[in-house]
Amino acid sequence: MKEKYMFLLALKLLEYEIRELTEYSKTCQECFEQLQTKLDELCRFIAREENEARWSEWEHHGEIREYAEKLRESSVKALCDMEKYQSECLLHRQADISEYIDLLSRSVASELERLHIGPSSKVLFIGAGALPVSALTIAKSIGAEVMGLDIDPHAVHLAKHAAKASGLASKVRFSNQSSRELRFTKEATHIIVASLVKNKQEVLTELQERIHNRAKVIVRYGNGLKSIFNYPFDTGAAEGWKPIYRSRSNAIYDYAVLEKCERKRMPC
Repeated sequence: MKEKYMFLLALKLLEYEIRELTEYSKTCQECFEQLQTKLDELCRFIAREENEARWSEWEHHGEIREYAEKLRESSVKALCDMEKYQSECLLHRQADISEYIDLLSRSVASELERLHIGPSSKVLFIGAGALPVSALTIAKSIGAEVMGLDIDPHAVHLAKHAAKASGLASKVRFSNQSSRELRFTKEATHIIVASLVKNKQEVLTELQERIHNRAKVIVRYGNGLKSIFNYPFDTGAAEGWKPIYRSRSNAIYDYAVLEKCERKRMPC
């Protein structure tokens, strides 16, 4: 019983500190350093095997479920604010941005290799964010054409400047339009849905009639303990889609690769 309450307390403390530091950072930019430290701590918390075991035992406990969801909302907001701050800092030091992208791109390189994205690919990235490392990495290291979408106009503004500063403006574009409004959606060979996109099922429904049958949809998500820093996703509930690959690793999120079911064979 004690272990359960220690686990609950850890969730409560992480949520409180991340939420408060996010607020402090609005008036004191120096607090972003502490916020980054706290987000790193959250990632380590998720990676610990003992916490995974505790989650498996007590995930249905009312308060644990409640504070796990609160922690996710607070951490998602914190990360979005952090990305905007980091993007603005990098844009003031334009010479550093390519080096920064090279450093962070290593974390997504192995994922990209498995997705068979090549120089002739056209990649639609939904939920690109203000510091679109994955989108810029695809354009820089692979040479593919990328369109990044985000519902936040400020994030789109910063992402455009990041692409320009890194010399990738001809390869990467950004927009706050929906996927149904873009001609690029029909041309895309790969569509990546970010783990911080909440309404994944709605996005898939929107894509269903727009993409061609050979396009691959990569949905990043976090279930179980990983759901305290990512929005979850049930591949089995994605009607009209066939999962062809699932990745579960020690990374902060997992991903599934989906293909549209042929109409004559639906449901899958």
